[in-house]
Amino acid sequence: MEQSNYLLPDEFQLILKGCLAGERASQAKLYHLYADRMMSVCMWYARNREEAEEVLQDGFMRVFTYLHKFTGEGSFDGWIRKIMVNAALFKYRNKSSSMYVVTEYNTDIHDSKEEASFVSNYDERELMKIVQLLPPAYRMVFNLHVFEGYNHREIAEALGISKGTSKSNLADARRILQASLTVKKKVATM
Repeated sequence: MEQSNYLLPDEFQLILKGCLAGERASQAKLYHLYADRMMSVCMWYARNREEAEEVLQDGFMRVFTYLHKFTGEGSFDGWIRKIMVNAALFKYRNKSSSMYVVTEYNTDIHDSKEEASFVSNYDERELMKIVQLLPPAYRMVFNLHVFEGYNHREIAEALGISKGTSKSNLADARRILQASLTVKKKVATM
C-alpha cells in the first residue's frame, strides 16, 4: 500500500487504524495530509473556492465512512482522489436536473476527432479559472475526460446522460476554453 510522502509506512498505517477506530486525532492527521492536494482536485469541479470546500468536506466525510473498504490494492492517493471526484459528481448531479439540457453530439457541428489536449499549453491556475466559468455540465464532462481519463461511455454512466451528450459537452467546453484562452492571450499581448 502506498503511503503519504511525508510519513513512514508504519506511521501512515497507525493513522489509518486510528481513523478506522473513529479517533478524531487520526482523522485530523489524515485530513491535514491530504486536504491541500484534494482541494486542488475539488477546485477543478467547483465554480469557486466555497463550493470546492463543500465538496472537500463531503469527500472527507465519505473517506472516513468508507475507509474500511480500502483494500490496500492500488494507491491511497488514487482511492481518495476518486472519492473527491465522486463527491463533486454527487453534488452536481443532485444540484439541478436542468444542468444536462444541451444539444446532442452532431458531427456536422462538432469535430468528431479526439484531438490532442490543448490544456498542457497553459498555466494550471489560469486554466482552472476559465474551467470554473464553464456551465456545470461542460465543466464536469471536460474534467472527467481530460483529467480523470474517463471515456464517453463512462462519463455518460456517471452523469446519467447519453454518450452523444458527453461528446457534445466536451466539444463545446473545448471550444469555449480555446476561445477564452485565445482572447486572454491577445489581451495580454496588447
